[in-house]
Amino acid sequence: MSININQRRRNLMKAASAAGAALAGGVPAAAQAASEPDPWERAAEIVKRLSKPLNFRKEDFPVTKYGAAPCKLRKVKGWISFEDEKLLDTPVLGAKDCYSAFAAAIAACHKAGGGRVVIPAGDWYCAGPIVLLSNVHVHLKKGAHIYFSNNPGDYAKYGDFDCGKNGKLVITRWQSNDCLNFASMVYAYGQDNIAFTGEDWTSVINGQGGLPFEGGNDCWWTWKGKQRTMNSIAQGSTPNYVAGKPAGNAENALNPKSMIEVAPNLTEEERLLIQGEGGKWRADEHYLPALSEAGVPLARRVFGLGHYLRPSMVHIIGCTNVLLQGYQVTHTPFWQHHPVHCRNLVIRNVFCNSLGPNSDGFDPEACDHVLVEGCTFDSGDDCIAIKAGKNQDTHFGPSQNIVIQKCVMQSGHGAVTLGSEMAGGIQNVYAQDLVFENINWATNPLNTAIRLKTNLNRGGYLRNFYVRNVSIPNGVQTSPSFYASLPGSPIQSRTVATAAGAVVTFDCDYAPIADSVRTRPPIVTNVQISNVKVGNVKTKDGKPASCFQAIVILGPVASDYNGPQPMPVVVPVTDVTITDCDFGTPVNDKAPWWLYNVKGLKLKNVTIGGTVHNTTLSA
Repeated sequence: MSININQRRRNLMKAASAAGAALAGGVPAAAQAASEPDPWERAAEIVKRLSKPLNFRKEDFPVTKYGAAPCKLRKVKGWISFEDEKLLDTPVLGAKDCYSAFAAAIAACHKAGGGRVVIPAGDWYCAGPIVLLSNVHVHLKKGAHIYFSNNPGDYAKYGDFDCGKNGKLVITRWQSNDCLNFASMVYAYGQDNIAFTGEDWTSVINGQGGLPFEGGNDCWWTWKGKQRTMNSIAQGSTPNYVAGKPAGNAENALNPKSMIEVAPNLTEEERLLIQGEGGKWRADEHYLPALSEAGVPLARRVFGLGHYLRPSMVHIIGCTNVLLQGYQVTHTPFWQHHPVHCRNLVIRNVFCNSLGPNSDGFDPEACDHVLVEGCTFDSGDDCIAIKAGKNQDTHFGPSQNIVIQKCVMQSGHGAVTLGSEMAGGIQNVYAQDLVFENINWATNPLNTAIRLKTNLNRGGYLRNFYVRNVSIPNGVQTSPSFYASLPGSPIQSRTVATAAGAVVTFDCDYAPIADSVRTRPPIVTNVQISNVKVGNVKTKDGKPASCFQAIVILGPVASDYNGPQPMPVVVPVTDVTITDCDFGTPVNDKAPWWLYNVKGLKLKNVTIGGTVHNTTLSA
């Protein structure tokens, strides 16, 4: 199979990214700090650049002109979160499929030189992806509600690559590894000047992630499989999953019994390292990273039918000048938005509203110049999670020059998160004027507010991360949640609240047992956090609390390394400054912070439990 990955576009974008890095972030953190005393001036430049509107031809292409028609609805019992069910609206059996009409309207608009494809008010059924093309603006009118088919087979019908029994698939990226897989509900590859917008939050795209598949009780979310995080709240199970069912984290008999079958050039030592112990590497979510570690080309990373890697809802790859604005996305099979290797991307005033497994709100990956503005997040996983490749898939480079501002976060794992997939590096991220409202604190709380996730597999770097002016009126989760540690680790399992419970969490030992290859120590430096105000709530015992601990920083754990000698240098987290913050009252007031492999953490005018701290800490 030949895969055309639009090499010319990739090279142009990589050159532009390199130039941007040289101007904005390609210098050491210390040098940049000296030349840029106020990093927020750089943030203002990014906002100004990305606030210029995109231009489209002034011609509308109504989808009804191309055969689209609204549908009637029925009620079906389905999941709305990990554990909650209710009656949901869904198209009646035999409803008109608007896939062809939507595709025809977009094709006609593109052929004419661009314009606006209009989806009127009403309920619409689409059994396949909406594929965006250059110079096309797809717009949902007020009251337009698109119900995407919940049949996985409908996203293996129309892709560019015929993979036989696996279906017709598309180039995609799943948890930061390249593969051929199901199309996403809204998809674009290698396009320029595209927009997907709604008139308001009654303009809805619905992935029906918790709606049972026809003829059974499983749904997209069942494919999550067994949960691993200890003491998770409101996420203790997966909809309709029991041990033995097919899932992304269960061994798949369709995958080879040995990596030698797909990577015959591996040495025995390399094979054993990549596979790890037992057969868990044959689960789809582990098999794909193994293919990356082994250097298997994209054309041979074939998933789709027979496999259990759920597609993201909105997946945009290798595109420039992108606008996502003004709609609601809900019940997504997997991540809600996943742009990869995009430049000049704006998501504005979008309601990211999905509480299912892995329902991250917005996950920009290896993107350059991104503005997240005025969005609201109510998520089953991280609200925002900035990514940058995983394992050997770092060819798209870092995520950089990203501004997050004027957003509201409700439920979710982390409000603003970096990682865990960050092998290509993350730099120049600015988050300001945010409200982590956490209105569901009693039943489905925000786990942590400002979060970094990486480990000796994901590696990468985080530098030049700036946060200011954050209000957290209802605190974060007030009980701790944990990940398991590796045997021999100095970090005892289930003792450090890195999964939930802290306001600021830097976890450089994130879920280490999930990764077989642990040879890439991460580097974290130049982080500045200021003016974060955290309120208290009343816990079950009636005491006021804002969190379990205020700050948890777990630096890289050298004992996790399992590669060849000599071992690379494992450096501590450095140059982190927290200024003018009030973290409220931690439950664990005797240990308001927890640190490991951290050098020179500076606290300036930081109030925790009523005590003001001005100190420099190392551990």
